[in-house]
Amino acid sequence: MEERNLIGSAIEARKKAYAPYSHFMVGAALLGESGKVYQGCNIENASYGATNCAERTAVFRAVSEGERRFKAIAIIGGMRDKKPNYAFPCGICRQVLREFCEPEQMLVIVARSETDYKKMKLSELLPESFGPDFAR
Repeated sequence: MEERNLIGSAIEARKKAYAPYSHFMVGAALLGESGKVYQGCNIENASYGATNCAERTAVFRAVSEGERRFKAIAIIGGMRDKKPNYAFPCGICRQVLREFCEPEQMLVIVARSETDYKKMKLSELLPESFGPDFAR
């Protein structure tokens, strides 16, 4: 899938974010090895610890539908009524992504728009990571 299309899917997912407390709206689009795209948005909770990030929402959705390996993720986020800024995945989301991909191959796209984005490998965002191969 073309990067801009994946970003467009993340932009659409962001519109569904539930962020009544922070007003920080995030959308993610996760590309599975099958070619299917799974959208996710952040979902806040009055008990902040129960909040879920867009990236993990997308991963959990994909895994619940049987997808276990991923190629790329596009993320876009920012305050509700402002232009999005680069919203990098938090540490927990980086670790969850690590569970289901090869860090040197997983592309992470952080976007402000379909034409303004940065891309890197997960290994750059999570160097010296701990993964499933260490737990077996």
